[in-house]
Amino acid sequence: MVVADDEPLARERLRTLLAGEPGVALVAEAASGAETVRAVLSTTPDVLLLDIEMPSGDGFEVLRALPPGQTPVVVFVTAWQRYAVQAFEARALDYLLKPYDRERFRAALLRARQHVRLVRRSEAPPHRVEEMLCALAQAEAPPRRLPVKADGRIRFVDCAAITHVEAEANYVRVHAGGEQFIMRETLTHLEERLDPRRFLRVHRSVLVNLDHVRELEPLSQGEYLLSLPGGVALRTGRGHRARVEQALGLEGD
Repeated sequence: MVVADDEPLARERLRTLLAGEPGVALVAEAASGAETVRAVLSTTPDVLLLDIEMPSGDGFEVLRALPPGQTPVVVFVTAWQRYAVQAFEARALDYLLKPYDRERFRAALLRARQHVRLVRRSEAPPHRVEEMLCALAQAEAPPRRLPVKADGRIRFVDCAAITHVEAEANYVRVHAGGEQFIMRETLTHLEERLDPRRFLRVHRSVLVNLDHVRELEPLSQGEYLLSLPGGVALRTGRGHRARVEQALGLEGD
């Protein structure tokens, strides 16, 4: 594993999180694009945790500088949501948006482990690795529709129409197009399946489609009230404040 981030505190946090994970070895750290390229070429890691905005070459320039067949599994770790589309186009496996919690980090790490195991089992030659990772990433692309049971039938709900999802023990309640659907699914697992560029956890039990947020009202103690179509109002959790502000472009306000 190689960690690349120009912020020492960000690297320290990743180092701390990785220290608690079995079977993970941090082989190098880098604080710039140029250092990252050198670290990857000299250590050939399985996974690269990569910041985007760094001196001497941003994260995308790093990937372009790596020779074919020498690109590890890449998980972008950044404070900027606006690069998400570009990151997936650059074949990133996952996109961790700061501030992320341990649960989200472990989900990304699990996906990286699975990809590495698949590549190793395939015994593919090096020049095939990038092609396989690309195919795997496409196979795991966020679904456009969700199959849900309703009235004895299977309905296919357009993910773009989902306004929000609420956790209810081992089930979730999906709100879409003025209807509600119950799925036997945890909120965490569903969050991992849905498009991270669109869906954001705003409370431990609520996932919101940012495209449907119409208004935001600041409350006391760092909370917000999000207004959605149909008179729906959702209170955010205090621990999710920074993430909500980043996602909705409130940084610096």
